[in-house]
Amino acid sequence: MSNTKNNLESISGLQDKGRRRFVLGASAMLALAALPFPKNAFAKAISESLTQLSGKVFDLSIDYKTVNFTGKSARATVVNQVLPAPILRWKEGETVTLRVKNNLDQDSSIHWHGIILPTEMDGVPGLSFDGIKPGETFEYQFKVQQNGTYWYHSHSGFQEQTGVYGPIIIDPAEPDPVVYDREYVVMLSDWSDTPPEKIYANLKKQSTYYNYSERTVSDLFTDIRKHGLINTWKARGMWNDMRMSDRDISDVTGAAYTFLMNGKTPEQGWNALFKQGEKVRLRFINAAAMTIFDVRIPGLKMSVVATDGQNIQPVEVDEFRMGVAETYDVIVEPEEGNAYCIFAQNIDRTGFTVGNLTSAAHLVAAVPSMDPAPILGHGDMGMSMEGMDHGDMDHGNMAHGAMDHGAVAHAEMDHGSMAMGTPALGLAGFGSTAEIKHADAEYGPHIDMRADAPQNGLHDPGIGLRNHQAEYNRKVLTYADLKGLHPTYDKRQPSREIQLHLTGNMHRYMWSINGVRFSDAEPLVLEYGERVRFTLVNDTMMTHPMHLHGMWSDLETGDPDFIPRKHTVIVQPGSTISYLVTADAIGKWAYHCHLLYHMPGMFLKVVVR
Repeated sequence: MSNTKNNLESISGLQDKGRRRFVLGASAMLALAALPFPKNAFAKAISESLTQLSGKVFDLSIDYKTVNFTGKSARATVVNQVLPAPILRWKEGETVTLRVKNNLDQDSSIHWHGIILPTEMDGVPGLSFDGIKPGETFEYQFKVQQNGTYWYHSHSGFQEQTGVYGPIIIDPAEPDPVVYDREYVVMLSDWSDTPPEKIYANLKKQSTYYNYSERTVSDLFTDIRKHGLINTWKARGMWNDMRMSDRDISDVTGAAYTFLMNGKTPEQGWNALFKQGEKVRLRFINAAAMTIFDVRIPGLKMSVVATDGQNIQPVEVDEFRMGVAETYDVIVEPEEGNAYCIFAQNIDRTGFTVGNLTSAAHLVAAVPSMDPAPILGHGDMGMSMEGMDHGDMDHGNMAHGAMDHGAVAHAEMDHGSMAMGTPALGLAGFGSTAEIKHADAEYGPHIDMRADAPQNGLHDPGIGLRNHQAEYNRKVLTYADLKGLHPTYDKRQPSREIQLHLTGNMHRYMWSINGVRFSDAEPLVLEYGERVRFTLVNDTMMTHPMHLHGMWSDLETGDPDFIPRKHTVIVQPGSTISYLVTADAIGKWAYHCHLLYHMPGMFLKVVVR
């Protein structure tokens, strides 16, 4: 008991000293891993649920507000004076009116993420409307044509990073096929006291500015002991020749971010109550600007019942990855007398955020240890695995075997431009069988990597998660596990295939699609009503969550009869993935990576005519 008391006093002391973030060194993190949350924080959190607004007419105001997440004051942009913004609860089939007043000293906007609506209501300045000028009010109005878990955020500048984001829950018009007794929104996000413009400037000056996990001499000797001098020398030489790092997992890490759950820091904690025998629906939303989260609830199985607002056939897992802007609904059945930690660690393992699911305020769950930091390998660079000394390493940790360095030069590649209108290859639902081709624009100083042999990312849970079943007995969700609850809406074969390469230069922090940045790119034109396959090839070592506005992305998982529908799709490093799109929404639409600081370059305008 005395140890627990001392631990709680230690946490309080850290708070009193005004810690900037809940990120510690490795040894200190292990010491904190078994600590329970402060009980007074939970008691407070119980009475501080997210604000919810319901009905058909909503008045929203975007304002500045002083906040303190780290022990020091900073300026946020907020909706109706709360962060996260209020939950908006709609009803499928009804028409909603949202009057948004901009009280900032700069233009603003609201984009209704994943919502199917007219193009002029989409809220993207420069495409769907002019934005909301300071002091002005814009009225959004549209019919709600779907149900499920979604969210909204600013599409102006970097305001999404500073607080303009909130949940949307749409109740179904028909009885909900998901049975539950209680529900909670779990909105994950990242906060920095550093203004986002400064973060972006730092990344442009040095892409590894926030990466404090680069290799050390100690790591070198560890690699030599494990893999031998020759293999280690080859691997290190490869990375050095390319001026790349196998530790570049996230652009912005826990060195800059405090990670939040429903607006609560890890020190504060967020608390959710349940009663015996209840099925609890947790609506997870990743509203972060730059953070991909891996979510688990130790000791509690999760039944995933929806993704991106769309119901799927339930699949039981222990863990799942959330790309920025994705949503997942899960059902859990906790037992009375227990407390469970809702644990969300970032992809590079430099920080986390937590909540407590409990049957009583005095019951608190221990915070688990973070998993080891992942390391990029050949597979994550889209390189061939042939001739490599794989040893006991998985797909993502193969940076130590023999490698044909000439593969990087692409001497054998067909450098011709991609065929954007050629007949589609492969049956609908099963993905692309077309040859991977690189466009002429993908060669030059603005591109530092191209994937010659990308693997399909469908069955890949992602770097840092690949061996969890064997190592920890944790089942990790993959896209291959997703099957729509309802039969495929559009079973037509695609009339053509569009191959898009996600490209960039990490060293210079330049991002693009097909080697062309947004400001220089021509619009991608679709004909109204056509069925198109989008095949995405990730030519970088970063994980990119790609979001198409206005239309569904029907993910090709190998089951053409129950294709799951998504609005945001993760593309793993050095991999490829495909989905089908029915061009059923006339207008101009945004298509972009949802990592906020990638978006200025990795962005396309899609025109449906």
